[in-house]
Amino acid sequence: MSTTVFRNGAVFCADAARSVASAVAVRDGVIVAVGGDAEVASIRAGDVVDLHGRLLLPGFVDAHVHPVMGGLERLRCDLSGLATADEYLAAIGGYAAAHPDRAWILGGGWSMSAFPRGCPTAAVLDRTVPDRPVFLPNRDHHSAWVNTPALELAGISADTPDPADGRIERDEHGLPTGTLHEGAMALVERLVPAPAQADFDAGLREAQRHLHSLGVVGWQDALVEVDGPGASVHAAYLRAQREGTLTARVTGALWWDRACPPDGVADQVAALVKLREETARLGGRYDVGTVKVMLDGVAETFTAAMLEPYLDRCGHPTGNRGLSFLDAELAKAVTIALDAAGFQVHFHALGDRAVRDALDAIAAARAANGSSGRRHQLAHLQVVHPDDVPRFRRLGATANLQALWATHEPQMDELTIPFLGDERAARQYPFGDLFRGGATLAMGSDWPVSSPDPLAAVHVAVNRVGYDAPAGTPPLGAHQALPLPVALAAYTAGSAWVSRVDTGTIAVGRPADLVVLDRDPFDGPVGEIGAARVARTYIDGRLVHDER
Repeated sequence: MSTTVFRNGAVFCADAARSVASAVAVRDGVIVAVGGDAEVASIRAGDVVDLHGRLLLPGFVDAHVHPVMGGLERLRCDLSGLATADEYLAAIGGYAAAHPDRAWILGGGWSMSAFPRGCPTAAVLDRTVPDRPVFLPNRDHHSAWVNTPALELAGISADTPDPADGRIERDEHGLPTGTLHEGAMALVERLVPAPAQADFDAGLREAQRHLHSLGVVGWQDALVEVDGPGASVHAAYLRAQREGTLTARVTGALWWDRACPPDGVADQVAALVKLREETARLGGRYDVGTVKVMLDGVAETFTAAMLEPYLDRCGHPTGNRGLSFLDAELAKAVTIALDAAGFQVHFHALGDRAVRDALDAIAAARAANGSSGRRHQLAHLQVVHPDDVPRFRRLGATANLQALWATHEPQMDELTIPFLGDERAARQYPFGDLFRGGATLAMGSDWPVSSPDPLAAVHVAVNRVGYDAPAGTPPLGAHQALPLPVALAAYTAGSAWVSRVDTGTIAVGRPADLVVLDRDPFDGPVGEIGAARVARTYIDGRLVHDER
């Protein structure tokens, strides 16, 4: 038997009582003792880990992430670590020169704040890559930057109408300028060579390695799309599980085709049930008992669904309230059907109208099916009407928070706040209100939209300011900050619960999914939480990351 004892530090258990201990013993991958030196004194350990005053806590679980996409971007033209237009262009040019055999330049991760009005142009990109099509989604994957060869290949011109679920940026003559929003991205994306299965497999391997280095032991993949028997993210998980390389605990949120008409709901649910059953028969660490339903877009492109109109640059109401990819009645019908079939529903709900539609849909499912115990959740929650905050607790709906976004940064200050207005902007990301209202909290990164580092997100959740923000940056709604124990529990126990993975707390009998930090954030000022780093990550008691 393999036994490890962790001692001489602080242990944050992430249980309901927010218990703190100082020693933990693990035998054959399972926690067998939690407490102090007395509780572990009789246990003969093959390995003793001296924490040296550092913090031991449960492994993080990312409740909303796109790991294979993130891994692929790290292996392609990765712009996520850069900040300016010049840096992006230099990286794109360098990547194109290093890969002359690539028919397309693919990757992504640029920030809208680097460009006027958040919209880069094909003309600028043409000077860097004039000879091949380029398709680069931005960091939130709700817009894409393309060059002229890509526009021409797709036949996008002044005469091309905007799709119902998207928008083509145009100049004063109606000519496309090189930025495509939401459904308009598909006009080019459909021509991009589909990744081979080897690409998906490599993306998953890179993502898992990177996430383990950040203390993430499990996750909910927020978009698992399966199109027939070909290459897919789903197949990558199945392969990794079959070959024994999937060390993380994974829940896949199967994609709901939002183009599905009302009379096709039953057939789509039946297909998802079949896929769930086939996956369950294989057993292992990968489950697909959740379905992702995308209700709206994002505020920066004015596609998040709002109860009241966006403002123009002069502060006057426009006629635009954003996009609803499913109308309220169809959202109810879909949720009722998925709930009855035993699925958890994972809503993308960013604007207050989308949040209300999601809560109304959950209420309709409860009325139709009774209190099913399904772990339905709403992700993003940028704007929530105050009347809807207490409904989370009443309906048992989990608030799936992307805490890293709740801070002042150029994209927020230049492309969001002016168009929301003071009243709505003041109640963005109402984490504190949701916590005080009794909502169950989970956390996720939405990587590659933003960094997958849980400690960076926890820092913002507690401070409402990024750790690397310029000095003097004011907090974004300081009254919405969370206490550190609450934030850590959300990113561990809360995310594990809503993702239905068997981890998230430190208790006897639980899997030894553990993280050792390089310090104890509780011992320092809250403004230094983001300085903490992961020293070690364990899954089932086995070391999967060591900083040494």
